[in-house]
Amino acid sequence: MRTIDEETVVSTGDDGEPRRLVWRQVRYRVSDRPTALVGTCPWWRPLADTGVRGPLDVTGWRFQGTADDGSGSLVFDVVLDPATLRWSVVGTYD
Repeated sequence: MRTIDEETVVSTGDDGEPRRLVWRQVRYRVSDRPTALVGTCPWWRPLADTGVRGPLDVTGWRFQGTADDGSGSLVFDVVLDPATLRWSVVGTYD
């Protein structure tokens, strides 16, 4: 995995799952079923040192994206910053 942190544009369906991605000036369509990435709910984080596992929330998505120009496919990890509502690519896999 290549770890990165670059802002991107993600289009989602009514269910919140990603459908399209524009990254590094290339348009990708989601070409498999996205997998939710989960983490501890933000409101639980101050209580994390209690030793009790907190409730989980969807923190991002992993999916395969196929370039519209036919240049190939990558697997992307994307996250949404809830404060700014901006998406970031945080990792890619060949």
